[in-house]
Parts: sequence; structure tokens; C-alpha cells
Amino acid sequence: MGPKTRILDATMLVFRRHGFRRSSIEQVAEAAGLTRQALYHHFESKEALFRAVIERVHESAIAAEETAVAAAETAGDDLGDILAAGMTARMSTMIGSLDGSPHLEELYSEHLVHARDLYQTYAARYAERMVATITRIVRKQQLALPQDLSPAEFARLVEMAMYAAKSQYPAMQPSDAFLKDMAIMVRTLCAGALPKPQKPPVKKAAIPKRPTRKTSGGHP
Repeated sequence: MGPKTRILDATMLVFRRHGFRRSSIEQVAEAAGLTRQALYHHFESKEALFRAVIERVHESAIAAEETAVAAAETAGDDLGDILAAGMTARMSTMIGSLDGSPHLEELYSEHLVHARDLYQTYAARYAERMVATITRIVRKQQLALPQDLSPAEFARLVEMAMYAAKSQYPAMQPSDAFLKDMAIMVRTLCAGALPKPQKPPVKKAAIPKRPTRKTSGGHP
């Protein structure tokens, strides 16, 4: 394990125990088994440590979502199950990174204060991946999205469903109930995506045969 990985593991441990405001560089250095000066060689401040941890959580969430989507797609699941599997994996990873911390709400709020740009960057990346997934599944399964929505418009509604579920569960707790309700909302939205009606094959009009002239054996 490299020093950066060790530092980030220690940072997550300290933030989970003490929250952001009560954590210090000294606590992280001690948890990582490093001197304060050695830690400063890699990260210049507590804010930089926090940003690095947030970035790592998002990267892990993206990887988990992609793996879950690929597995559901390979299994032949429908659009609702595929999207629900991906979003559940994403949010489970985020929740799991801070699971058991009494400072969840503080850490989420500090996330928006010190890493708003990261939040916006990753929100865009999640949206791009979802649009790509919806586009691919709609084409593969020959689906028509409800209300003639585009994949981008439909993806936005799915993300809105997730935020609606979050509004009912501060800090996404209890996590099981939050994830269950989120998945139900996603599947409900996707229930409107139906197979495209198959057009009956166009029958070609029969071309009448030209009458053949009968010829006699003799000359006229």
C-alpha cells in the first residue's frame, strides 16, 4: 500500500469518527502512521484531504455502477431493473463509505462547501453514463420511452427520482429504506418504456402476368 492510499484510508477513518470540523491534520497523520511533515508532502491542507477522499468515493461509485449495469444487462434484465441496479450500486457505495458515522449530515453539507466543483463534475459524469445506458438499452431492446422523451430527458427524470427519495431520508438513512424506495421509483418510471409496436410487413402488389400469344405451327 502506497503512502497516498494509506493517507486517504486514514483520512476517511478520521472524518467518519470526528466529522470534518473537528478533524485535524495531526489526527490524520497519526492514523496513517506518518509525521505531520510527511503528510504535508502529499496534501497541503485538511480541505485538500477532504477533496481527495470525496473524489475517491465518486470514482468508486462510478465503478460500482458500471459493474452493476453490465451484470444486469448481461442477465437480460429490463430497463427498469438495469437502471435500478446501477443506481443502487452507486448510492450503496457512497453510503457505505461513511456508514456508521454520526456525522453524516455534516460531511454531506461540507462536501458541497469544499468540493462543489467536484460534485458538479461527477453529477455530469453520472448523467452522461446514464444517458449512454438508456440509449443502448432502448436500441437493444427496441423500446419506446414514455411521452416520446429522449434518453437525456428520461435520464434527468430518473435522477430527479433519486433526489426525491433522498428528500425523504436525511443523509440517506436508514439506507435500506432509502435504496428500496429509490429503486421502486426508478422501476415505476421505466414501466412506461414499452416495446415499439412492430409494423406489419408491407405486401408488394402482385404484378399481373402479361398474356402470352399463342402461335400456330403453320405460317399465316
